[in-house]
Amino acid sequence: MKKKLLALLMMAVLAMALAACGGGGAAAPAEGGDSDAFAGGQTFTIKIGHSDTTTNLINVSLENFAAYVEEQSGGAVQVDIYAAEQLGSNAEMTEMLEMGSLDAMMMPQGQEATLAPKINALGLPFLFPDYESVYKVLDSEIGDELVADLANHNMIQLAYWENGLRQTTNSKRAINSAADFKGLKIRTPEDAMTMAIFNALGASPSPLAFSELYLALQQGTFDGQENPVSNIYANNFQDVQKYLAMTNHKYECKNMVFSLTSWNKYPEDVQNLLKEAAKTYGDEHRKAIVDSQETMLKELQDAGMEVTYPDIAELQAATASVYDDFYAQNDWAEDLVTRIQAAMQ
Repeated sequence: MKKKLLALLMMAVLAMALAACGGGGAAAPAEGGDSDAFAGGQTFTIKIGHSDTTTNLINVSLENFAAYVEEQSGGAVQVDIYAAEQLGSNAEMTEMLEMGSLDAMMMPQGQEATLAPKINALGLPFLFPDYESVYKVLDSEIGDELVADLANHNMIQLAYWENGLRQTTNSKRAINSAADFKGLKIRTPEDAMTMAIFNALGASPSPLAFSELYLALQQGTFDGQENPVSNIYANNFQDVQKYLAMTNHKYECKNMVFSLTSWNKYPEDVQNLLKEAAKTYGDEHRKAIVDSQETMLKELQDAGMEVTYPDIAELQAATASVYDDFYAQNDWAEDLVTRIQAAMQ
């Protein structure tokens, strides 16, 4: 019941944000405008896929994005959302984008890094102390630089959306120090950086599709997993995980990426509307993630999860080798991290 009340509250907050954003941004048709005056009389249906559940805050903001685009285009542009890997895993949807058989997806940072390696820097362990620092970087020219290589793979990113600072859960023991990670079987995304972090901490990380994670935790295939609080909450991991450690071990975004095959078919006014809406609702999603974290944490605790706050300095020291390896593998990496650190100040 508490979760339903929270969901209703968040939807109400997001609905108010939707109403408020109608008065600003790039030029778009008036409400109920004539679709013949927009997109040159053409109509478009955009398919966008993602891996999260329909109750996840990212899906709520995507629904608001879709409603806004349809309204502002006078019905000329319709956005159909396919949640929970209905169209395939993140890797499969990425391949579809590159081939031009899918219009758009919400692409996790780790998956995006296989195409645009510089974005991997965002996931270095304990790089960001808080969300404000993250947004200073992503909203600077560095944010554009990180995803420039997508063009080489027939893709364009419209806006940074949120995944969040990531935490660690498990069913074996409370995590208070680096030693508590030893031997834990941890599910990760298909993300080399995340696996490197948990290897450095002494855990045993392995990738698995997110849609299979709950069952794997329930059956004991994995002892634990790592995700932002919003994902832990939305997927009811408290039912199969006893311990939640607020590790903030890495940051991860999840971004709106279009196939250029589709993007290049849209008239300029459609492109402008999509860019504006992607930024508006990406910002909305960010705010929803940050504002809801404490409420979600309390509900997870009320449901029986034990929440701990490990010594971050100790975990940083344990994962220093991840930086060394990253610098050794990429000649641009150390300069990029230096500029990221400067942008946070």
